[in-house]
Amino acid sequence: MKFALTFVVFLILNFGALCIGTFLMNNGPDSSWYTALKQAPWTPPGWVFGAAWTCVMVFFSVYMTFLYQNLKSQKVYLLYGVQFLLNISWNFIFFNQYQTVLGLLNIVALLGLMLYFLIGFKSQLKNYRFFVLPYIIWLILAGSLNCYIVIFN
Repeated sequence: MKFALTFVVFLILNFGALCIGTFLMNNGPDSSWYTALKQAPWTPPGWVFGAAWTCVMVFFSVYMTFLYQNLKSQKVYLLYGVQFLLNISWNFIFFNQYQTVLGLLNIVALLGLMLYFLIGFKSQLKNYRFFVLPYIIWLILAGSLNCYIVIFN
């Protein structure tokens, strides 16, 4: 029961972050600014982003549940809070403010943090730490898309 409750709390927090990020996008992917950009040839269709973020946040919620139950510390709360802020701020930085370079730096910072989540808690989480891999893989793809836009626009 304790696992399920903690998991639900992290689901609410993580999907709440997605909702806030969507709100901060200012029509993001449908804006004339974004559609006029030269985008990477490997840019997936729009629906893939929603499906991918849904999967990423479910797996990350599992990860955070295991981490929270194994290591309740200020460090975990701080790292999660930084992740939350980096996650939602990219939408505002990239889609609302059109700051593609700053958006790329944001993704790189978030990727670094997710790699820390993977490696830094290895002894506490053992194989459960791999629940953060979908997030890492998605950030690598998102970073490549953002990088392409920085280079070719």
